[in-house]
Parts: sequence; C-alpha cells; structure tokens
Amino acid sequence: MITKTIKEELNSMDYHGRGIIIGKSADGKKAVTAYFIMGRSENSRNRVFVEDGEGIRTQAFDPSKMTDPHLIIYAPVRVMGSKTIVTNGDQTDTIYDLMDKQMTFEQSLRTREFEDDAPNYTPRISGIIHLDDNDMHFAMSILKSADGDGSACQRYTFAYNNPICGKAKFIHTYAAAGDPLPSFEGEPKNLELPDVSIDELTKLIWENLNEENKVSLFVRYIDLDTGKYESRIVNKNK
Repeated sequence: MITKTIKEELNSMDYHGRGIIIGKSADGKKAVTAYFIMGRSENSRNRVFVEDGEGIRTQAFDPSKMTDPHLIIYAPVRVMGSKTIVTNGDQTDTIYDLMDKQMTFEQSLRTREFEDDAPNYTPRISGIIHLDDNDMHFAMSILKSADGDGSACQRYTFAYNNPICGKAKFIHTYAAAGDPLPSFEGEPKNLELPDVSIDELTKLIWENLNEENKVSLFVRYIDLDTGKYESRIVNKNK
C-alpha cells in the first residue's frame, strides 16, 4: 500500500468528511491520534469541539442556528483506563458502555450500523488505542452501507499490533465528492507521521484540510510509559 505524507493526502480531496488518524510517534514514545470534522451544510459547520472530562464533545457554536442535533452532537473521544476511543458519532458511547460490560470493540459495534442520513448513509468510523506494557496496539472499524443500499450493512475491523514508529493509519467517511456521497473503500490508508511536536502536527493537519469545508480538529499525544497525554483543539468558529 502506498504511504503518503499528511499534506499529500489531505490535499488529494476537498471533502474527506470526518477522519481518524492513529499511529505511533517517530521516536516510539507516544501514541498519536487525530480526529477532524468537515461540513458542507450550515448545520454541520455550526459546531466546535470542547473538552469533556478526559475526552471531547461537539457543541453548537451558535445554538440559535442549530436546526437538527441528530448526528451532529456527540462525544468523539472518551477514555476508559488504558484505552482511548475515537469515533465520528454516538457509537463512542456504545463502545464505552459495552466494553465496560466485557464486550470487545468489534462486538460492541455489531450493535450499530451506518448513519440514518439517506441517501448518503454516512459510514460510522471508529478507532481504539490500547496502551499495553509501555507499547500500544490499536484497531479501526467502519460500518457502511452495501454500495449505497441502505438495507444492508457491511462491517470491517482492522487490528494493528506493534505498529511501526513514524507511521499512522487514516480512515475517513467519504471516498470522493458526489451526490450522494460515496462511502470510504478499502483498508485504512498509510500515512507518514513526522517527528514533530503536537503543536507542529496540529498545524500541519489543520493547514492542509480544505479551507472551505474544515470545521474542527482534535489531536492527542499519549505517553506510552506513563499514559499521560496532551491535547490540542482547533475550531474554525471562534
């Protein structure tokens, strides 16, 4: 599989939709994740990320302009002990609640399907990072319609043990622009993860997301030895 730089990949499309990046830092000391949202409608663009405990949630930037909170307001990031969950919808809570009842990441997502936003049937994309013995492993999932047919759901889970330093996986909701929007296809993409600070990585991602469509970005570095983390949030609405 081709490995691209973050700049190359983010400039390859005007509208990735929502995207999750997970990987291991170039120095091998940190788990790295990023989550961004983009929007085309006024309702989708009227959002910001805010801190919520150890995670984040979305909220309306201007509550008077929020026409439908359905699929818009949710907690993209939650932490459960040594695990960090990142998703593009309220399945974050599903994963958290069912893993707390001893179900696996994959099992918990069997209770969910793609979003009910016909005709797009936006995929539900999810990721989980598990810190283990001063290292990390992670998984990604996508729940998508069967070639745009809302009567059938296709479920894919990708697991990564002993990830390579300086590399990341990237999954996003849409394969291209269109009406309806076609769902992401294939395995998560390979990205180079540069040896930079969290501020530099945040800037790199934000500046290369399409200016018209980008809405919010979250980036987190997690120390593999201590589990301590630092995070950054960037919102277009200020």
